[in-house]
Amino acid sequence: MTVPPNARMRGALLLAILADIFQIAVFPLFVAGGASPADDVLDLGIAALMTVLLGWHWEFLPSFLGKLVPGVDFVPLWTLAVANVYRKQRRLAPTARPLGHQPPTIDAPHRS
Repeated sequence: MTVPPNARMRGALLLAILADIFQIAVFPLFVAGGASPADDVLDLGIAALMTVLLGWHWEFLPSFLGKLVPGVDFVPLWTLAVANVYRKQRRLAPTARPLGHQPPTIDAPHRS
């Protein structure tokens, strides 16, 4: 069973929002940035889950590295990264046309 791409995107966005809220809400555990082992474990886990859900994207690297700086945990970097991946995928996705609205084909002239 495969998960549809839009379901993966919704799951990744929900996971990113929950991770960012958790890092903001549980301030004493994560205030130390990269010096906090709990923060490192959470960010490694989120990075792995994002890669499983969406594949590797360069947007995840600044989010992961930014979380190593004390105080930057208050910026929702995971949510911003997933939103940027979504934006890029929407921009790069080919526009789908309904079946009844296919462009006309031009037939080559027949030679006799």
